[in-house]
Amino acid sequence: MKTDHKEAVRNKKKLLFCQNTWIQNIKFLFAILCSVFIQGQSGPDFSILADKAFQKLYQNPDECISYSQSLLISDQNPEHRIVLQNIISQAYAMKGDYVQSVNIYSQKEDSREKEKLSYFLQAAGDYNLADQYQNLDLYSQSQQIISRLLADPKLLNGDNPRINVITAKLYQLQALNFGINRNYNDAQKNLSKSNHYLGFNNQENRVLEIENKIFRASFLMKQNKLEEAKSILESTLVFIDKNRNYYFLQALAYENLSRYYFLKEDYHAAVEVLEKGFSRIENLPYNSLKVKIYESLSKNYLALRNDEKYHQYNKLYTELRTKIDSNTKEGIRYIVKLVETNQNNNLEFQNQKQLKKISWISVVFLIIIIGLLVCFLILKSNHKDLKKQSEFFEKQKKLEVVSQKVIKDIPKQAAAIIKTTEKDLNKISKEKEDEILQKLEEWEKQERYLDRSMTLSVLSSQMGVNTKYLSEVINSSKGKNFNSYINELRINHIARLLRTDPVYLNYKVSYLAEYSGFSSHSAFATVFKSITGMSPNVYIQEISKSRTL
Repeated sequence: MKTDHKEAVRNKKKLLFCQNTWIQNIKFLFAILCSVFIQGQSGPDFSILADKAFQKLYQNPDECISYSQSLLISDQNPEHRIVLQNIISQAYAMKGDYVQSVNIYSQKEDSREKEKLSYFLQAAGDYNLADQYQNLDLYSQSQQIISRLLADPKLLNGDNPRINVITAKLYQLQALNFGINRNYNDAQKNLSKSNHYLGFNNQENRVLEIENKIFRASFLMKQNKLEEAKSILESTLVFIDKNRNYYFLQALAYENLSRYYFLKEDYHAAVEVLEKGFSRIENLPYNSLKVKIYESLSKNYLALRNDEKYHQYNKLYTELRTKIDSNTKEGIRYIVKLVETNQNNNLEFQNQKQLKKISWISVVFLIIIIGLLVCFLILKSNHKDLKKQSEFFEKQKKLEVVSQKVIKDIPKQAAAIIKTTEKDLNKISKEKEDEILQKLEEWEKQERYLDRSMTLSVLSSQMGVNTKYLSEVINSSKGKNFNSYINELRINHIARLLRTDPVYLNYKVSYLAEYSGFSSHSAFATVFKSITGMSPNVYIQEISKSRTL
């Protein structure tokens, strides 16, 4: 009986052990399933959060920055952080704070870590740099990056919705570059290409599609297709009003629509439309757009001869323009230094990789030498002809001496090549001079000399040309220094407008001075007289007399 009892107890323990083991296995399996489920949900969750951050970009840049920074604190995924930093950088750019925008861009992963990122994030980083250059008016640098990216078939295959968004943005940026160069047909084509890649139904795609419509209308107006442009803008405004409160896009569309009425000389309607647009962003820090609205309002009130309103908005425009210009100059210095630092870091990284490669080659070479030495020793021990062995060994030593001599001579040869190259670099070649003259001709066609902040250093940064070379070419080809050269372009431009467009005859000389890029009325009058032989007022009187005859 005792034996049976013990056996029963043992069976009961075995049964309890099996039950506990089974329960633990179930728990373990459940934990694994939960982990897989959570990991599977992390991707879509971030996409939703990033889309919301992008949406806030067009509603309130300060809220966008605050929201995105809160996500950065809790998300340690390096790819997620880069996406959020790009959005924050864009928000600062829309505020006109280009220094902080470049600063946020510079906080990304080190250039040596770029190879570890996904193709999408590498392309997104390159796009963001092109966008930074565009914001700072460094269009040639921006165009170089865009052209390189759009030549990559991997970017254009259309298989990945995330990469498609980058492609759409690049074509949009390309269209804006063409528009700046007055190539409006190619600009329109690139906007169509941009729309082709906007098939995914999220806020970012919808916003880009709206922007493309506004830009298309702007290009149409510059092609004098006013009614078509107006129709696009009005339908776009109806669509925006029915959707979420994209205040930036509303203001941008109204600002463009005001140009239609300005060109139609319906200045009252233009002011009404501009005030509608301004009301959308009056309490929001969209400074880069506000400065355009202030400028348009001052022009319209000047045309309406409302001096009080003209001076009010002209003052707001001048103050904000000065602030943004100062920030732009600082941003240019910052990004040039940043790119130079990244290039040096990348060069150092490549050198380190090269040194590692050389080290591995040296190790392999050493192994080969050791192997040859072993073979030689084996041959020596087995070979009876000691004389032949000795001759062979002597030959090897001679070859080694010759090899070492060649290796020693390489640094000297390299130094000589570098020295020769440095001498050649100090001389400006005919090809380089022709390239600079071509860029100057394009710059004159774009009328960029009217920018009051334009200096020799700013122009050299925009052209990607050495300041010394640029100054030398201007002195030799134009027969004058940079200041005389740009002042003559400005005076010739305003004199031509006074002859061809009677509207400008009604403007005050102070406005003409400001419009043509001069810092003061007196400076404008002095330079005007030195070039034309008469003061601005006398010149205007002569033109007016000739029109009445």
